[in-house]
Amino acid sequence: MTIRLLAGAALLLAAAPAAAQQRERTDAPPIEPYKIVLVGDSTMAPHSGWGAAFCARHVKSSVACLNLGRGGRSTRSYRQEGSWAVALAEARTPGYRARYVLIQFGHNDQSSRPERWTEQTSEFPANLRRFVEEVRAAGAVPVLVTPLTRREFRGGKLYNNLASWSDQVRKVAAEMKAPLVDLNARSAVAVERMGAVTAMQLAQEPPSPEERAAGEAGTTLAPRPAPQARPPAPSDPRAPRGTVTRKFDYTHVGDVGAELFARLVVRELAAAVPALRSQLLP
Repeated sequence: MTIRLLAGAALLLAAAPAAAQQRERTDAPPIEPYKIVLVGDSTMAPHSGWGAAFCARHVKSSVACLNLGRGGRSTRSYRQEGSWAVALAEARTPGYRARYVLIQFGHNDQSSRPERWTEQTSEFPANLRRFVEEVRAAGAVPVLVTPLTRREFRGGKLYNNLASWSDQVRKVAAEMKAPLVDLNARSAVAVERMGAVTAMQLAQEPPSPEERAAGEAGTTLAPRPAPQARPPAPSDPRAPRGTVTRKFDYTHVGDVGAELFARLVVRELAAAVPALRSQLLP
């Protein structure tokens, strides 16, 4: 009998720590995560824009950061191809303390290609308004972002041909009382301060000697046509086969440019959306 009592007491003592641990796990406060969805063109997209650096280094682990930037898209084509429907589905996903959608377009809206082009003073702002309305209807917070400046120079001065498109974004943000990240203004100041030659370090690849010489003279050359990407024959048929074409131009960015502009975005975002400040890293 005594042996049985001792054995039972030993089992109770052994179970006590486990029970305490279970209570501790049960009593732990639930995480309250945030979600940020990036919507835009190649100047935001992975491998060519600032979005990857933003998600990787400028938000806390309590933020689910999803980069849905896609190259060659405008406010028209992003919706028509179905990418906007994907972004809205992400904006509706429950389980987050708050959800934010950052929207940056303009580069391809000024394209001459009919599937991308939008009229600057009517269709482009109308598309932005519709984005804002639909994000709010999904229960998320829309944040408008003016388009990243190109790094072209004329006569020693930055040639910011996205300034008037940025004006349209600012007008829609003011009209709809939506937070605004004025990336165009901030990036234009930074690039002009750097000058044509130093700003070439922000590209994906180094410039040619001719492009560098033109920059030193104060007027950059016209962008080169993009090289045609040819995926290499895989030595292992099970290996990843995706390819990314890197090039020198005045629009897309490499690692240095992505980090510079991501820092500008996070500073502007902290000012525009105070509720996110505790989740953003400088």
